[in-house]
Amino acid sequence: MILVDIMSIILRLAELAFATIVAALNGRFLHAVRGTSSWDLGRHIYTEVVAGLSILFAIIWLFPFSSSFIHWPMDLVISIMWFVSFGLLVNWLNGACGYVFDWDNVGFGGAGSCGEWKATVAFAFLSAICWLVSAVVGLYWVRRHTRAPVDAGYRRRRWYRSRV
Repeated sequence: MILVDIMSIILRLAELAFATIVAALNGRFLHAVRGTSSWDLGRHIYTEVVAGLSILFAIIWLFPFSSSFIHWPMDLVISIMWFVSFGLLVNWLNGACGYVFDWDNVGFGGAGSCGEWKATVAFAFLSAICWLVSAVVGLYWVRRHTRAPVDAGYRRRRWYRSRV
């Protein structure tokens, strides 16, 4: 089961990194447009909140204790929240920067706002996938470590209570 523990740590580190990148890029945009109506920035504020929650939970659940695997329902909820954020950001772009997965204008240093938004969308999607895989790994771990219910009609006797 050490493989599951290592996989869990790698997934949590990836979740932490992706959420930090999304929070930084989205926070930069929110800082640049401060003073704008909050209703117009709702999807960006939602994305920032999801990124903040993801950072918090990824740090808390980073350490590989057996209790960190029983949080798979919360991993699934956070994954759904990331997929919603991904959809909101793609809808907000509305084709203004071209096709969502066209990576021609994404690069390091001075890539422009379209490159930053495509990076934000990409890391939101990657974070959603990581949280989903983390939920599946947690579900796998829980299913492997729970006992099957004993049939009520038959019970094994203990050796020390044998009547032979």
